[in-house]
Amino acid sequence: MCGIMGYIGPRQALPILLDGLRRLEYRGYDSAGVAVLADGRIETRKAAGKLAVLESAIADRPIAGRAGIGHTRWATHGHPTEANAHPHGDCTGRCVVIHNGIIENYLPLRERLQAAGHRFRSDTDTEVVAHLIEEALEAIPSGRPDRMEAAVREAVRQTRGAYAIVVMSADDPERIVAVRMISPLIVGLGPDETLLASDIPALLPYTRDVLVIGDGEMAVIEAGRVTLADLDGRPVARRPEHITWDAAMAEKGGYPHFMLKEIYEQPRALHETMMGRLDRDDEVTLDGVALPEDLVRRLDKVWVVACGTAFHAGLVGRWLIEHLARVPVEPDLASELRYRDPLIVGRTLAVAISQSGETADTLAAAREARRRGSRVLAVTNVVGSTLAREADDVLFIRAGPEIAVASTKAYTTMLVALQMLAIHLGLRRGTLASARAAALIGALRHLPLQAQQALERSAEVEVLARRWVGAEHAFFIGRGLDYAVAMEGSLKLKEISYLHSEALAAGELKHGTLALVTPQTPVFALATQRTVYEKTISNIQEVRARGAEVIAVAYDDDAEIAKYAQTVLRIPPTDDLLAPVLAILPLQLFAYHVAALRGHDIDQPRNLAKSVTVE
Repeated sequence: MCGIMGYIGPRQALPILLDGLRRLEYRGYDSAGVAVLADGRIETRKAAGKLAVLESAIADRPIAGRAGIGHTRWATHGHPTEANAHPHGDCTGRCVVIHNGIIENYLPLRERLQAAGHRFRSDTDTEVVAHLIEEALEAIPSGRPDRMEAAVREAVRQTRGAYAIVVMSADDPERIVAVRMISPLIVGLGPDETLLASDIPALLPYTRDVLVIGDGEMAVIEAGRVTLADLDGRPVARRPEHITWDAAMAEKGGYPHFMLKEIYEQPRALHETMMGRLDRDDEVTLDGVALPEDLVRRLDKVWVVACGTAFHAGLVGRWLIEHLARVPVEPDLASELRYRDPLIVGRTLAVAISQSGETADTLAAAREARRRGSRVLAVTNVVGSTLAREADDVLFIRAGPEIAVASTKAYTTMLVALQMLAIHLGLRRGTLASARAAALIGALRHLPLQAQQALERSAEVEVLARRWVGAEHAFFIGRGLDYAVAMEGSLKLKEISYLHSEALAAGELKHGTLALVTPQTPVFALATQRTVYEKTISNIQEVRARGAEVIAVAYDDDAEIAKYAQTVLRIPPTDDLLAPVLAILPLQLFAYHVAALRGHDIDQPRNLAKSVTVE
C-alpha cells in the first residue's frame, strides 16, 4: 500500500523524493506530499490527486534542503484530500510523520489526545502518531542524544496495527527515524547519503545496496549511515544485500508479474482486512457499518449485487449470511438486476461489491436498489470511490492497490469481509451462538498464516501446470461453497491462460456435461465441505469412470481423497465456512503457471480491463 520515500545526504532532497515517488506510482495512490528540512524548519507541500498536481504546487512555492520525506497515499481513513495527504505534523509543526498501513486503535488514542489539547487537522489514523511523538518528547530531557528514537518508541508502544512509520524532526535535523511492523521498508546505502523507500524501484537510480528493515525494528538513518535496533533498543546486525534486478522486475518485488506478487501478498492483505475488527471473541467490529438495530432484527431479505470475481465472492457471502444470520439472500449479476424489474420490497439490505468502487453495472444496480427503498452497504477497496460515497455503509476490504487485471487478493479479502459481515449479522440477530461465533473468529485469525502455508506449495502446482499446459478444456466442480470457489477458479484460468474452462455444481454433471468429459480433460474437484463430502466423492467417481483425470483440492488431514483423485492439492484444515479463502489459492497459482508457460501477457490479458466503467 502507498509509497514512501526518504533522503538525507549532500544533494537537494526534493528532486530525489519526487523521482522516487514517481517510481512507486505503480502501487496506486490518490494523493501525495513531501516535507523537506529547510533552514531549521520543516516545509511541507501536499496535494490530492497525482504527482503532477503536487509538482505544480511545489513550482509555485519551491523548497530547498538536504533531508526530506515523501509519500503517495492510498486512502484508508478519510477521503483523498489535501488535508488527509501525508506528511502529517504535530501541533508545533516541528515533527512530521508519513505512514503506510493502519493504526487499529487510532480512535481512542485520538480522543485522549484531543482531550489533552492536541489539535487535529485531518481524518487520518496517521496524525495520531505525530501527536503521540510530540507528547513523548515533552517528557524526555532535551539534551538526551537518543531523544527522538525514545519518543518514537514510546509512540509506537501505544499503537496496534500493521505499519511503516517514518519520522523527521526539525529539532534533530541530522537523522530520520523509521519503524516497521509488517508493512515493508527498505534502506538504500550510498557512500555519503542514505535513502529510504517502501519498495526497491525507488532506490535503484541511486544505489543497489539495500538493507531490509525487519518487523518490529527501528532504523535511524543519517547521511551515509544506518543503525538498526529492535523496539526495546537492542542493536540488530544485518548485512546489506546487492540488488541485481532491472527496474521493471524491481517494481514487481522480484516477481516476474504483478499477478504473482499479488498472489503472494494475500497473507498480509488478509491480516489488514481483519485488523481491528476481530479484537474480541464475541464481537465483530465493522468500522463504517452502522446498520440500524431495527433493520438488522427485522430484515426481510439481503440482495447481493456484483460482477465477475466480486460476484463469485458474493455467492460465498450468500451462503454465509443465510447460514449464520438466517435471512434470505438473493445474489444477482449487477448487469442483469435493473433490467428484470426486481422485487426489492420490504426491509432489505443491498450489498454491492466492487474492488474499484467504480464498476458501472454495480453502481447502477446499487442505485436501483436504493430507488426501490433498500439500504446499500458497499464492499470495496477504494476510499473515496463513487460506490463508497453513495452507499449508506461501507466495508473496506483494505487489499491495497491491485495492479494485475485478474483479481486475486481483492477476491480473498472480499471473502473475509463477507465472512465478518455474516458473523456480525448473526450475532446481532441472535441467530448465531456466541460459542460458534468465537470458533469462527478464532479460525479467521489463523487464515493469514494458513494462506502463507498454502502458498509455500507452489512448486507442486507448477509441476501440475506443466502436465496440463497443452489441454484445450478444463472443468471445475464442487458443491455448496466449493461450487462458488470452482466458478472463481475457472474464471482465473480463462482470464489469463485463454484455456476453455467451465465450472459446474458437481451434482449437475450427469445432467449433460458428462458428455464432454474425456481422458484429455482435467477436472478440478473441490472437496472441502464436509457435509456433502460423500456426495462429492460420488461425483468424482462419475468423472473417473469416463477416463478423466481428477485433481482434488482438499484438506491436509483428508486421508480418503487420495483413493479417488489422481492428484491432490492440499490446504491447511479450517472451518468449512472459511475454506474458500484457502481453496482458491492453488487454483490461482495453477492459472498463473499455465498462462506463464503459454507465454501470455498475464498482467494485461487480451480484451480485458481492470475496472469496467462502462456497461
